[in-house]
Amino acid sequence: MINNDILQKLLPITKEEQKILDGKDNIDRDIYMSKNSNVINSKKLLHQGKLISIRPHTRFIDFPSHSHDYIEVVYMCSGSSVHIVNGDRVTLKQGELLFLSCDAVHEIKKTDLNDIAINFIILPQFFDKALTMLGEQESPIKSFIIDALGGKTSSIKYLHFKVSDVLPIQNLVENLIYTLIHETRNKRQLNQITLGLLFLQLTAFSERLSISDKTEALLIEVYNYIEENYKEGSLQVLANQLHCDFYWLSREIKRKTGKTYTDLLQEKRISQAEFLLNTTSINVSDISVAVGYENVSYFHRIFTKATGMSPNKYRNCK
Repeated sequence: MINNDILQKLLPITKEEQKILDGKDNIDRDIYMSKNSNVINSKKLLHQGKLISIRPHTRFIDFPSHSHDYIEVVYMCSGSSVHIVNGDRVTLKQGELLFLSCDAVHEIKKTDLNDIAINFIILPQFFDKALTMLGEQESPIKSFIIDALGGKTSSIKYLHFKVSDVLPIQNLVENLIYTLIHETRNKRQLNQITLGLLFLQLTAFSERLSISDKTEALLIEVYNYIEENYKEGSLQVLANQLHCDFYWLSREIKRKTGKTYTDLLQEKRISQAEFLLNTTSINVSDISVAVGYENVSYFHRIFTKATGMSPNKYRNCK
């Protein structure tokens, strides 16, 4: 549950909402869009020079089909709301997050007084620092951001995170809202770092994610399996768990990532070996076994190929 002081700031009825309650039967398009356009214009919602802002969602009326020229993140502070995104029906409950790509076709069903949602309006360049913080690990969030930064039409139209019971995520969202409501010093830098930390937390809860792209949803299962079974996991076991054909799964992984299952597994093993070399005094032979390589000589070869230096040299350089 979001801080009550913040909630009380968001609860009062806005001028636009009062007009709706007084009988106006549509949204005030001039607030959001240029004439004859269904694209919500960031220039109408962001002050000049700003890369991120928030506004409460307009209640008491259906918000018609539209897209955005920015990334929108919706956080449900209280109650719930129903979103139609490219034909998919998404029910957003208290404490949940919905990320929407620029080219997502989006509409929102009528909400009531206590259905309070915050819309984050974020220009793609605001994500630069967050992307850096995500590092090399592949994830749907990273793909989503990269597509946004590159101005690409994304295959991922939305990411729906059901994380209402994850306290660190709730705290980070609350921090973002607080600094955007109040005039906090170094606000941009604080918010960029907070957003990066939020993404890192969300990647740790990918099992709580619903996603528009079904192939991406499959990849979440692949990445989760590798994360938990990098030492002894196999593609055949994974295919059996997912109830799909081994060869089809192998082709889908290659088609979507440009890498084989073995490539992804090896990347995770090398990443874990780097972590152990950086943070422990465990000898290299034991690290080799710990990350899944019984043949220590082979581990030396692939580690050197991946990092440009031997495990011992890597440890000594850090």
